[in-house]
Amino acid sequence: MILVTGGAGFIGSNFVLDWLRANGEAVVNLDKLTYAGNLENLASLKNNPGHVFVHGDIGDPKLVAELLTRHRPRAIVNFAAESHVDRSIHSPGSFIETNVVGSFRLLEAARGYWDALQGAQKDGFRFLHVSTDEVYGSLTPGDAAFREDNRYEPNSPYSASKAASDHLVRAYHHTYGLPVLTTNCSNNYGPYHFPEKLIPLVIVNALADKPLPVYGDGMQIRDWLYVGDHCSAIRRVLEAGRVGETYNVGGWNEKPNIEIVQTICALLDELRPRVAGGSYAQQITYVKDRPGHDRRYAIDARKIKRELGWKPAETFETGIRKTVQWYLDHGDWVQRVQSGVYREWIAAQYERAA
Repeated sequence: MILVTGGAGFIGSNFVLDWLRANGEAVVNLDKLTYAGNLENLASLKNNPGHVFVHGDIGDPKLVAELLTRHRPRAIVNFAAESHVDRSIHSPGSFIETNVVGSFRLLEAARGYWDALQGAQKDGFRFLHVSTDEVYGSLTPGDAAFREDNRYEPNSPYSASKAASDHLVRAYHHTYGLPVLTTNCSNNYGPYHFPEKLIPLVIVNALADKPLPVYGDGMQIRDWLYVGDHCSAIRRVLEAGRVGETYNVGGWNEKPNIEIVQTICALLDELRPRVAGGSYAQQITYVKDRPGHDRRYAIDARKIKRELGWKPAETFETGIRKTVQWYLDHGDWVQRVQSGVYREWIAAQYERAA
């Protein structure tokens, strides 16, 4: 059995679903169910005895210790995080609380649990921390892609809080010997993505005949990673990664934001043409750039390929088509996650930016 934290969020829920499909090993899933956590993502596991959901906070040491004692997991995979840059700019406190303080408390609970293990159980235990490429800062067009040994230069409250958690994980390995692994991924996309991030927001707004907001000139470049590929990378790192090491996980798909938006519009033109005619690209609207917007991220994923034999299975073209089709097929899911809180956030964010 493994313990997954944040397993009702976008990447976490995809990982839980993929994990149970891949090998059937049981999962205890701890999630606080903040705005982006959605149990509906896991509806297919409702009657699966291999999935135990617990509503709770990684920052609750008593609860985490009780779960570890009762279920005796062989690994912890930590997805739990506040993860949206725009939200961190407006409300940084919750990011510090979850990503820094929560990670510290989870590490303390893991250390206590691991210290009490013996023999093969202690040798085999792993703490895998899922992080982001944003901890490395921003690149110029001519810079080499981020490697695992790049200096940390976070530029937002979100990325600074994730950088802090990465440092804590590293310190717990070097100080206490806790057998940790860290992955730093590029921008994920795919099913169950909460519709505040670029790709699902564009899809949902396009279908609703709303503006498609693009920050600044739209030339911010990101490396795009299909979430299913990210899940397979995490499984591989957990299986064979070297203790104490960091592995960068990327999709080898650097693209500017405006190209992402235009690609989605073209796919929707093909798969669900506008009732009024014309292209969805007519809805593209440029808005004021957000403060401190990093210009380019890019992941050098050669280490994970060289050491663990992992590489992404999806190209951007195959992954984005799957993603657009998923949203077309799951309009009911989109409607249910668009709560009043979500609508208020989108309105405040983009009215402010206009």
